[in-house]
Amino acid sequence: MPSIPPIIPAHSHVYLEGPKSRGYELAFAWRVFLQFIRGFRALHFMGPCITVFGSARFTDGHPWYEAAESFGQAIARMGFTTMTGGGPGIMEAANKGAYEHGGQSIGCNIRLPFEQKPNPYLHKSITFEHFFVRKVLLVKYSYAFIIMPGGFGTMDELFETLTLVQTKTITPFPVVLFGREYYCELWDYLETMEKAGTISRQDLSLLLLTDSVEEAMHHISSFVTSHYQLKARKRRWWLFEKR
Repeated sequence: MPSIPPIIPAHSHVYLEGPKSRGYELAFAWRVFLQFIRGFRALHFMGPCITVFGSARFTDGHPWYEAAESFGQAIARMGFTTMTGGGPGIMEAANKGAYEHGGQSIGCNIRLPFEQKPNPYLHKSITFEHFFVRKVLLVKYSYAFIIMPGGFGTMDELFETLTLVQTKTITPFPVVLFGREYYCELWDYLETMEKAGTISRQDLSLLLLTDSVEEAMHHISSFVTSHYQLKARKRRWWLFEKR
């Protein structure tokens, strides 16, 4: 399994503990730069990606694990690369679905105090030291996000992405919330925000809430085909904007 080794400086946790020496700050900025460069090199030729987010805590046999595996299969059938956080649970399931059905499978793993090993269904794995570097790479190479049931990390990735689209910092792309029962209260709160005027009705249209893998993939496919065209390049598929 191809892998990009992480850059792990000693005592890396101290970078958020206030001002440090100028030498330390320069070294920290350089380490972050190298992580970005390694990420760009690792992912540049992997083709257009669809990213699947979700909890690391579900195991094989759980309905959401099986749904994530179905998403990986469907993404492979579309000719896209499946990208995840590279760990267990939902991430493993989506990678497994792609890996076992002829699709490309990528993991952007994160080094945590409790060890999170890359799952075994990856064609390429890269481990990052910082969440913010990892999130940039996940957004940069993705043309759709599928948000399955998850915890704080999944919510962080969801709302940061929505904020980037809402503020037109990035090009709009499909974001799917999968699991009506799990996300129903979150959806109610989003509607409360809309009624209070803190977000607009148009902001709510950035999301599709569904229990159907088929509906989710149709939503993504319709958006992609109306905004992009696929062309072969060096034996891989890549996306070029129509407009």
